[in-house]
Amino acid sequence: MKRTESVKQLKAAGDQPWDLIIIGGGATGLGIAMDAATRNYKTLLLEQADFAKGTSSRSTKLVHGGVRYLAQGDIALVREALYERGLLLKNAPHLAHNQQFIIPHYSWWQGPFYTIGLKIYDLLSGKLSLGRSHHISSAEVINRLPTIRKKGLKGGIVYHDGQFDDARLAIDIARTAAENGAVLMNYCKVNGLLKTTAGKVNGVRAQDLETGETFSLSAKAVINATGVFVDEVLQLDNPSAPNMVKPSQGVHLVLDASFLDSKSAIMIPKTDDGRVLFAVPWHNKVLLGTTDTPLDEHSPEPIALEEEISFILNTAGKYLSRPPARKDVLSVFAGLRPLAAPQKNTGSTKEISRSHKILVAPSGLITITGGKWTTFRRMAEDTVEQAIKTGGLTPAACKTKALRIHGYQQRPSAPAPLDIYGSDAGHLQASISMRPELAATLHPRLPYIKAQVVWAVQYEMAQTVEDILARRLRALFLDAQAAIDMAPAVAAIMAEEMNKDAAWQEQQVNNFIQVAQHYLLNNESIHQQLKVTV
Repeated sequence: MKRTESVKQLKAAGDQPWDLIIIGGGATGLGIAMDAATRNYKTLLLEQADFAKGTSSRSTKLVHGGVRYLAQGDIALVREALYERGLLLKNAPHLAHNQQFIIPHYSWWQGPFYTIGLKIYDLLSGKLSLGRSHHISSAEVINRLPTIRKKGLKGGIVYHDGQFDDARLAIDIARTAAENGAVLMNYCKVNGLLKTTAGKVNGVRAQDLETGETFSLSAKAVINATGVFVDEVLQLDNPSAPNMVKPSQGVHLVLDASFLDSKSAIMIPKTDDGRVLFAVPWHNKVLLGTTDTPLDEHSPEPIALEEEISFILNTAGKYLSRPPARKDVLSVFAGLRPLAAPQKNTGSTKEISRSHKILVAPSGLITITGGKWTTFRRMAEDTVEQAIKTGGLTPAACKTKALRIHGYQQRPSAPAPLDIYGSDAGHLQASISMRPELAATLHPRLPYIKAQVVWAVQYEMAQTVEDILARRLRALFLDAQAAIDMAPAVAAIMAEEMNKDAAWQEQQVNNFIQVAQHYLLNNESIHQQLKVTV
C-alpha cells in the first residue's frame, strides 16, 4: 500500500467513472472499501487526514456487544454486535482476542442481578460465544484482581468480550481493500460534489494536500462516511441540510500496568452518574474510561475536559487499592462518537442511537452514520447494498463474513512489538537481518524499534511523524512524553526513507509536539521543549 501508487492509479483512471467513491478513511469508510473491492467494484477512498485519525483510533479498544445497551433493552443491537464480534475475532486473530472481564460487586443483590443479565448476554452470542459468564467468590476476585479494593467486596461476575488495537486494525483493513483492487488516498480532501444537470451527484472534487493538485473524479455512487464530519459533506450537497450527527466525547486515561496488575479487565456497570467505567489491560498499560459527554462542536483533535479527567480518576479510585492521581497518567486522549442525532434534543447521549443509519439524499448522495467499531463490517455491507441500488451497479454478493483480514495469523510467530503484524512479522524480521541497526529501540519505556518506522513509510502510507507515533505505533496513546522524546529520531528515519530535508524534520517534530501536548496532563515540559526546538 503505497501512496505514490495510489496517485498513479488515480490519474490513470482518467475520465472513467469509479463504481464507488468513499469519502472518509475511518473504520466505516475503510470497511466499505474492503467490502466493495472484494465484490470487484472499482473503488476509490479519499481521506482528508490519515486513516483512523479521528474516532477510529480513540476507542476503548473493545470489540463488544455492549452490556450497557442490554441494560437499556436494545436486544437487536446487542445481538448484531455480538455476532459481528465473533466474526472479527475469527477474521483478525492477530489483532483481536478474547478478554476476560470481572464485575466486582459490593452488595449481595448485585451478584444475582448481574449474573442473570450476563447469562442473557451469553445466550445472544450463540455459537460465537467467547466463554460462559459465572459468579466467583470475593477471594477469587482478589486472586484475579490483586489491586481491587477489598473492603466490602462480596464477589464478582466473570464474563468475556473482545479486545483489539483499533488503529492497527484500520491499517490492515485498508491493506485488505488495496490487495483486492481498491485505491486509497490519505491527505486528499473532498471539497465539492459534482452533479448532473438534473442535480444528481456523480462525482467529487478533491485536492491532494501533499502536492496541492486538484482532481475532478466521477462515480456511479458517492458515499459520505466521514463520522462526526458527515454534516459538512451533507451541506456540500445541500447547504440547508439538517444535522444528522450529535457528537459525544469519550475520554480515556492510560496508567502503568501496576495499577491493575492483572490480565483480567474490570467493568463497573454503574458509576455515580450512571456511566460505565472500564479498566482494561492494553499493550502492557492500563486503559481507564470512558466518559459520555454531549458536545455541540467537534474538531479533528478533541481535548479532554477537566471534569472528565476528574470523573475517571475519582471513580477508578473507589475501586482500586491504589487510587490513581494526575501525576500517574501517562496519556489522556479524547474521541468523538458520531451518534445519530435524535429528533428532539434531550441533552443526554444515552438516548441517542448507537445503531447505524443510512440516508440517501434526493441527489443520490449516500450517507452512513452512527454505529460502532464492532459492527463496522455489517455497516459496510448495508452501505454497499444501498450503493448497488442507488448507483445501478451489477449486483454482487458480500464476501466479508469469512474474509481474512491482512496479517491474519492464528498465533503470533514473533514476540512484541512485531506480534501485531501477524503474517507480516517475518518480513520485518527479514529486513532487520539485512539492516541490523533497525533492531534498535526508539525509547527505553516502550518496545518499538526502528524497523517499524521504515515499514510504516514503505507499506502503510505513513506521511507524518504523528501518523507513526499515534497510529502505526501506539506510542502517543501509551506514553505521551516518551512519544515526544521519540519524535526527532522518527523524523530522521522518515526523512531518509522519504528523501526529506532537515527543515521538514524540524517542522514535523514541532507539529507533533503541538498535537502531543494535549495528551499530557502536565504540559510544563512541553512548553520547555517547544522553546528549545523552535
